[in-house]
Amino acid sequence: MRPWNFSAGPSVLPLEVLQQAAAEMTDWHGCGMSVMEMSHRGKQFMQIRDEAEADLRELLAVPDDFAVLFMQGGATAENAIIPLNLIGRNGSGKADYVLSGSWSGKSYKEAGRYGDIAVAASSGEAAVLDGAQQAPWTWFPAADSWRVRRDAAYLHLCSNETIGGVEFVDWPDMAALGAPDVPLVVDASSHILSRPVDFSRAGMVYAGAQKNAGPAGVTLVFIRRDLIGHALPICPTAFDYVNVAEAQSMFNTPPTYAIYVAGLVFKWLKKQGGVAAIERANIAKARTLYGYLDESSFYANPVHRPVRSRMNVPFILADESLNGAFLAEAEQAGLLQLKGHKSVGGMRASIYNALPLAGVQTLVDFMRDFEKRHG
Repeated sequence: MRPWNFSAGPSVLPLEVLQQAAAEMTDWHGCGMSVMEMSHRGKQFMQIRDEAEADLRELLAVPDDFAVLFMQGGATAENAIIPLNLIGRNGSGKADYVLSGSWSGKSYKEAGRYGDIAVAASSGEAAVLDGAQQAPWTWFPAADSWRVRRDAAYLHLCSNETIGGVEFVDWPDMAALGAPDVPLVVDASSHILSRPVDFSRAGMVYAGAQKNAGPAGVTLVFIRRDLIGHALPICPTAFDYVNVAEAQSMFNTPPTYAIYVAGLVFKWLKKQGGVAAIERANIAKARTLYGYLDESSFYANPVHRPVRSRMNVPFILADESLNGAFLAEAEQAGLLQLKGHKSVGGMRASIYNALPLAGVQTLVDFMRDFEKRHG
C-alpha cells in the first residue's frame, strides 16, 4: 500500500487517476501519441479540453453566464492578472481586500502595484472570540465588519487559507454590505471541488489546481462574462480574459498535460458521486481529526472553531521539542509531509479529496500512540 500523503500542495491525487495517466502515457486512446505530444488544436486534445470543461461545469453547477478558463501561472499569477483585468472596470482604479492570512496578504501586496488598494477587513491582530483569545490569522473577520468602498472595482478574499487553516464559506451578499455594484472575487485554491460553490454571491472564483483538481500547471478561473473586457492597456495579451475566453483557453499553448490530468480528476469525482458526495466524505474526515485534537491535551489546533478548514488542519504539540521525533516516526509509519509551513511551525495535515478516511484514521491512531508514549 502507498504511504498516506498529507502534502498541502502539490498534493495527493487519486491512485486511479495516476494509474490511468500512466497507462495512457505513451498512447492516448490508440492515437499513437502521448497527450504531451499532441497539438493543442488537434481533435484529440480538443476532445480532452471540451470534456474537462463540461465535467467541471457539471460538478460545480457553473452558470452559463460564467466563462471557465484554464490558465497558467497558478493563483499567484492571478494576483496580478486580476487587477490587470478588473481594476479598470468602473474607472475608479480601486479594489478592496479582506486579509485573513498569508495568501490573501500576498494577493493584496501584488494588487498594490496596479491601483488604489485598501484593506476592507483583517484578522492580523489578536481578538477575543467566544470568550477565548485568538492569535492573529487564526480567525476570520465577520462580514458585517467589512469596510467596502462603494466605488471599488472588486472585493477580494481568500476563502481557505492553506497555511493558517482558516476557511470562510458564508460569502456575503454584496448589497447587504452596501456595495451592490462591487463584485466579489474569491481565491478558492485549497478547497475548490471539496464543497459546492455559490456563484450567485461571486463575480469570479479562481483556484490553482494542485490541491484538489489536478497537478500544478493549470489554474481554474470562473468569471462572470460581464466582468470580461476591462483590461488595463498594460495587461499582457495572453492574460487578457477577453483573449483567453474567446480562444477557449487556447490563445497560446495551454498546459495541456495538466488539463488532461485535471480532466481525469473531474471524471473520478463524478464516479464518487460528485461534489455533494465528496463533501460528505470531507466532513467525516475533518470530524475524525478535529475530534481527536479537541479531546487531547497533547495536541492543539489554534483556529477559531467556526472557521476551521476541512482541508488544511494545522496543529501543535504541547512540547515542541518533540516535533522532530513526531515527524520522523510519522514518516516511518507511512504518514508523509506533515510538517507545518515554515512561517507558522508545528504540523499540518492537508486532507484533500483524494485522501480517504482510512488515511485520516491512520494518522489519528499514530497520534494517539505517540501521545501515549511521549505524553
